[in-house]
Amino acid sequence: MDNASALPQEEIAPASVAGTKRMAVGLAVVLVVAVVGVYLVKWSPYYYKAFAAAAHHTLGASIVSGNSAAPPAAGWAAAWGYAKAYYLAIWQALLVAFLLGATMQVFLPRRWVYALLGSTGIRSTIVAGAISTTGMMCTCCVSPLVVSLRRQNASLGAALAFMIGNPILNPAVLVFITFVLSWQFALLRLAVGVALVLGLGWYVDRTFAGVETRAATHLELAPIEQADAGIGSLLGAWFKALWWEIYAILPGYVAIVLILGAARAFIFQPGLTLQGGGILAIVALAIVGTLFVIPTAGEVAILQTLMKFGLGNGPAAALLITLPAISLPSIFIVRSAFPAKVLFVAAVAVCIAGIVAGLIAGV
Repeated sequence: MDNASALPQEEIAPASVAGTKRMAVGLAVVLVVAVVGVYLVKWSPYYYKAFAAAAHHTLGASIVSGNSAAPPAAGWAAAWGYAKAYYLAIWQALLVAFLLGATMQVFLPRRWVYALLGSTGIRSTIVAGAISTTGMMCTCCVSPLVVSLRRQNASLGAALAFMIGNPILNPAVLVFITFVLSWQFALLRLAVGVALVLGLGWYVDRTFAGVETRAATHLELAPIEQADAGIGSLLGAWFKALWWEIYAILPGYVAIVLILGAARAFIFQPGLTLQGGGILAIVALAIVGTLFVIPTAGEVAILQTLMKFGLGNGPAAALLITLPAISLPSIFIVRSAFPAKVLFVAAVAVCIAGIVAGLIAGV
């Protein structure tokens, strides 16, 4: 990981006037790709989807079990069926994430990312959490962007805040929750989500910042910052970054989604999901939600279906927090961007936040 987020800012050599102009152009390229991509796959579709949710009070069938209380039996058919439904729901956002991730690695100035998101104080975490609300990405689609931010010198805490803030603080999903479930669930999601994003980011930076200390001589600049940067070299670097994303992410990502899809019958057993709402169900479903993977807003339809068949408020709240926040595939995608102990802490924190939310809702 060529990250220098632990370096004092003054150790990074200032750019020349020409270099500053070139970096400004690079930032403009990143913003154009981000705004156009996110508008097409998130902002515009969710705008109309909010009106549909308000009118019909549903987002459709559950991706886990359809309109039934239980998912299909484990097997290849269940694996393929879930993977197909999942990738049909997220492929456009994943494509944007790959393109934007490569663009960030090449055109986003590391000096500027370091200045905005590189410190190990709470400020970087707050800024990253605020920025995350504009992305509206699911846990896996945001992960390539998180890897890119880490490569561009974002701190551990800021990168985690951006990663978890995207799905858990998604303003469109909060609207969906209000119309489909209840405003109380939406308020609980917002309160616990903010506490999780800021608390986890602050804790990780405070606890693990020392693992990243590097000498200033080892700081590598982004391609756009290099004095000899030209169109040919930038395009070459962009294709290289894109190819790295494809071969390092896709094979394992697809395999994990297939496994989780096949295991739905064991993960979401009616004997577990349709209990009245005791502490054991809250804890068990918090663990399930931390591991499982869903598309954006998938938790809303899942909970609406399960609650119709008897799922209690407590277990439902646990899933409301944990299902979107993190997953096994997202941990796999960002495995090179964080120390393993940081990812373990993040997963445990999400699980605990789900348990806390479940206890609050159960009351």
